[in-house]
Amino acid sequence: MRRRGWRTAFTVADRVNAWAALVSVIERGYGDDIYEYINDLYCRNWLYEAWLLLDEHLVQLWTPRIKALDDRFEAATVDDDGQALDRFHSRSDPGLWWWRRHPRILTGDLGRSLRSAGAIGTDPGTA
Repeated sequence: MRRRGWRTAFTVADRVNAWAALVSVIERGYGDDIYEYINDLYCRNWLYEAWLLLDEHLVQLWTPRIKALDDRFEAATVDDDGQALDRFHSRSDPGLWWWRRHPRILTGDLGRSLRSAGAIGTDPGTA
């Protein structure tokens, strides 16, 4: 992965655990800022890129867990075709579907930033 531009060496388990942690936080309401959120989304990019390089056994081993996390991420986010996130960080690869979604619960700094970019979601303070 270093040849693909990743400076840090990760394992599949590292990045799956990072994706799981991010999904859990999004489900509760991600309150950090937009730039930290963008940085956090890169754990899913790593998995996407690594999948092309992994042997079949590892792919079969980890795919069910990643699929379950992806499903949870989809349920906790809104598809806006990337309009809100593109204001802060543009991604053109159509395979990176997580960049076209934003959290359903808009709270804290992230919520303010995404709302300013036109995102619509719920505010836990008004529910």
